Amino acid sequence: MRPEPVSFRRRLAAGEPLLGTFIKTPTVHTTEIIGSLGFDFVVIDQEHAPFNRVATDLILLAARAAGTAALVRVPSHAPELLLAALDDGAQGIVVPHVASADDARAIVAAARYRGGRRGFSNSPRAGGYGRAGVWEHVDASDSATAVIAMIEDPEALDRVDEIAAVDGIDAFFIGRGDLTVALQADSVDAPPVRAAVERIASAARAHRKPLCAHAGRLDTAELRWLRRLGVSCFVIASDQGLLRHAALDVETRFRELTSGT
Repeated sequence: MRPEPVSFRRRLAAGEPLLGTFIKTPTVHTTEIIGSLGFDFVVIDQEHAPFNRVATDLILLAARAAGTAALVRVPSHAPELLLAALDDGAQGIVVPHVASADDARAIVAAARYRGGRRGFSNSPRAGGYGRAGVWEHVDASDSATAVIAMIEDPEALDRVDEIAAVDGIDAFFIGRGDLTVALQADSVDAPPVRAAVERIASAARAHRKPLCAHAGRLDTAELRWLRRLGVSCFVIASDQGLLRHAALDVETRFRELTSGT
């Protein structure tokens, strides 16, 4: 039987191999299709794609209908952005540019009720539109909400052990793209980036934090390297990337099959 979306945080903590993709197109259809195929989760990309709250809300509903977990990569640490994603029913948040332990503690506080400062309401989707009582909603939300910190800045590397030690940060997401640009490296596989990734992975292992990473495609050597470092949660490409790859394959095969006819 397929795991329930609400079990995402537990499965992440257990180190299960999890497959997801970024959603960059503000339509319900890609999430519905990807979820129905058996992907474990999707990440709605508010940071780099044109999502407003209404579009995010609809895609969270599509994910629920498709039986897949949905995370939201918020555009910043602002508490109101985290609150909106969680109230609308996200199973977790992916927060970019977490560069200090203070950042991490503020994010955890915004995402949790007990011991935190998350604004209470059980009237949105997360509270069953009022079905859940106050403390039922508080406990269910705190138990199920995954808080994932993106480590993607050079200054974060110097503080990565302090960030990993923050209680309530459930996992690290290794931001190889931003690290590549910040380190002025030739590619995500360049030695400085690989060294940074290994440093992040070492801190995660020391503090028993699961690791997430993005890969543009299913490259055997890359995935095996990331798995050896401890990555268990993989975001492969995006809805747009998967569409482009499939369409390019069709176009190439069509030209080959019709050449000379």
